[in-house]
This record gives sequence, structure tokens and C-alpha cells, in this order.
Amino acid sequence: MWSPDEIASLCYNHFNKLPKRGKPEAGREWTLLAAVILLTDSSDQKTVNKQVVSLGTGTKCIGQSAMSMKGDILNDSHAEVVARRGCVRYLTEQLYRAVSGQSSDVFCPGSEEGKWTVKPGVSFLFFTSQTPCGDASIFPMTGGQAQPCEPVKAIQSEESERRGLKRHAESDLEETKQGQRIKTSDSHSSHRKSGDTEENKESNPLNEVLHRHPVEKVQTPDLHRTGAKCVPDGPADPLQPGLLYHSLGALRVKPGRGERTLSLSCSDKLARWGVLGFQGALLSHYLQAPVYFKAVVVGKCLYSHQAMQRALKTRCSEVKDLPSGFSVHDLEILQSGLEFPHNHTHTECKHTHTQGRISPCGAAISWCAVSQQPLDVTANGYKQGVTKKALGTSQARSLISKVELFHSFLKLVAATEDSQLPESLRGKDLKTYWDYKQAAGPYQQAWTQLRLQAFPLWPRGPRELLLFS
Repeated sequence: MWSPDEIASLCYNHFNKLPKRGKPEAGREWTLLAAVILLTDSSDQKTVNKQVVSLGTGTKCIGQSAMSMKGDILNDSHAEVVARRGCVRYLTEQLYRAVSGQSSDVFCPGSEEGKWTVKPGVSFLFFTSQTPCGDASIFPMTGGQAQPCEPVKAIQSEESERRGLKRHAESDLEETKQGQRIKTSDSHSSHRKSGDTEENKESNPLNEVLHRHPVEKVQTPDLHRTGAKCVPDGPADPLQPGLLYHSLGALRVKPGRGERTLSLSCSDKLARWGVLGFQGALLSHYLQAPVYFKAVVVGKCLYSHQAMQRALKTRCSEVKDLPSGFSVHDLEILQSGLEFPHNHTHTECKHTHTQGRISPCGAAISWCAVSQQPLDVTANGYKQGVTKKALGTSQARSLISKVELFHSFLKLVAATEDSQLPESLRGKDLKTYWDYKQAAGPYQQAWTQLRLQAFPLWPRGPRELLLFS
């Protein structure tokens, strides 16, 4: 019906058709891409119509001090988060069309009064050109793969120095059954142990053995690492050499340039959407059941299916006592063989020395299939090109910021006849984002169960949840 390569090609082609604004400069800047694809079965159910309904690019997060409690700044501009927020915008318009008596591509009336459900034959896929940051990016290196992160140095940091976690050159002699092959591993091949001088080199027993037998040099087994750091007050990474560098399954915040961020990793957010749905708390007022992604497709990149399973599914597999309709979704995880042409690897190939240093693109693109202003380009949490004078005004806000999504939700509520309002919204005069969000009882119950059973360190209060986004 569809293949991972079809999905990747559809997303890349859609990106190519977008205006130039916000796209990386060829040969100098790189970015990541994510998208949400609407699948609709044909009437004979022999074919599937595929449509990109939301697409996002981006690699940046703002620092903690730049965050706003008003929800008017886009804290997290990683492609996965931008694509999901754009899809919430799309779903809000589709619900608006439904409650207004217009045709909706997604929703039909549910069995409960004031509730809507996804049409039969309609489903959603999530595509990302790169393995999500955080837990899904931690897996053993194989073959001649290069380590994208810096190796563990002799003095890692104040913390590792305090613990005495220093990476030394290692050597190991091992006699195998197939010939007298000797394996050695040395993280710094040019480094000599104390006492291994020119005078005693020939008399060293190790050198005599190496001279007599063929030698196969192998690196100490190592992990692909993530720049995402364990959440504050949680278990820390051991930072030991090789496979012991990271803790697995931990909640992580994304790295920032200089100041630490409060944006949780994309691995953590995808795992959350796999239990609560990706529609969010506001739209849960209108929906009879959560909306889940049918599958996640990853583009060609460094990838581990086992790590993806662990990060997106296994960590939440034991969550129980969820409200009706919520479940640990059985997400299908697939990889495409097609690489995003604007990723770091391709940018390096096109780079020339006259272009300066290669860097991540500072802009984030959000496009979604809505009738008004489908394209939204941001930088540093605000609309790209906004002047300092406009900061703090509606002109500076991204259309996928929390406050703008909330205003779209208020228009949906205003368009709904009183008799058709969901029970949770009747007789309410709620003015703030958090009032509406917390009124979605079953969603909040499911969120509480997920936090208690799978992610106990996930921030809990309204203030913390608004910041950790």
C-alpha cells in the first residue's frame, strides 16, 4: 500500500516545492526535516491516498532564560516538534470545518454527544529525516562508523574528573582459536604507556608478541551519543568510556548553545504521543479517542531499530489503568533508504572553503495544509525578520506557538453551537490556556498515569509543563 521510500520521497518533494524563505544555504547550512502524512483508503480499499498535511524543519532550541510563561515564544524548534504542532493546527481547522457543517477530510461525528472521531480509513504517519534526539540516538557503533560526538577525553568535565572517569589508552592481548591472531584496542594509537621509551621498546614483551604475530587493531566498542542531557535531579550519565557513556531510557533535555534548555528530547515527546495521542489536551475536549500515529518512518541516517523500539515503545509498555480510549499504541517503526538532501552529510559534500564554517540553519519552517497562512518561518522563537519593536506583540508570534494555537481553539469553541459543545466545556468561561487544558479530564488522567509509571521525572505542575515543552 505504501513503502518507507515512498513516504520519504513524498516529504522531500514537498519540501522542494516550498518557497526559499527559511531554507538552508546550500553548502554552508544544514537542517532536519519532519512531516505528518495523512493516509486515506480509496473507496475500493485497494489504494491509499497520501498527503503531507504538516511539515517542519529545524534544529534549534532557545535557552531557559529566553522562555516565556505566556506561551508566546516557540521554545523548541526541532523539526519533529514543529511538524507535530503544525499538525495540531491542521486538526483544529478540520474540526472547525466539521462543527460548522462543512466537509472535513479527517473527522466525522462520534457516538458521544459533542464528540468527533477520525473517519474510517483515515490514519496518520510521522516521518523524520533523522533519528530523534535523545534516547533513540543511543546505540552501539558498528564497523567504521565515525563518532558524531566528541570522544571521551582524558579530563571529561568537572563531574567526571571528580568521579575519576578518565579515558586511558587500552591494550588487550587475546589468543583466538583461528590462528594466533592478537587483538589490541587503543583509543589513542599514538599514546605510549609510561616507561615505553625508545630504549626499552624492543625489550617490551608486548612488542615481541606483536612482531611475531599478525595484528588486528579494533577500537574499544563505543556508543553513538546524543547531545541531550539527563533532566535535572534525575540519574546522570556515567560518562565512562565506550558503551558505559550513557544511561539508557532516561528523560533528557536538548542541548543549547551555551545556556541549557528546558526542551525535552524528541525521543521523549514521541514516546508521550504514543500513549496520549498527538492531538494535545485542547483538542481532546472534542475527540472521542486520541489520535495516534500509525507508524514512524525514519530517513536514511545512523539508525538502530532496537534503540527506536526502546525509546518510543518499550519505556512505556508497562503503563496501566489508562482512561477509556487511551493505550500504549503499537507503533510501527520503519526506515527509508532515501537521505534528506539538506542534512549535514550532503552539506559537507557541497561545501567549499570560501563559504566559511558549516553550521545548522537558524530558521525553522512550519507548513501545514490550512486555508490561511499555511507557511510560518521562525528564528529564535519568533517570526523570522521581526523587529525588536514588535517583540511581545502578536506580529512577532509564531502561528504554532501555544498562545496562537489556543486562539485557534477559541475560534473552534465559538463556532460550536451550545447544544453541541462537549460536556467538559459547557457552562465554562475559561480564559487561559491552562484552564482549558486542565479541564480535559481523561487526557489529564492519562498524562498522570504516564508520568507516574513511565516518566516519574517529567515536570508535573502547570508552570513546569509550560516551560518543559
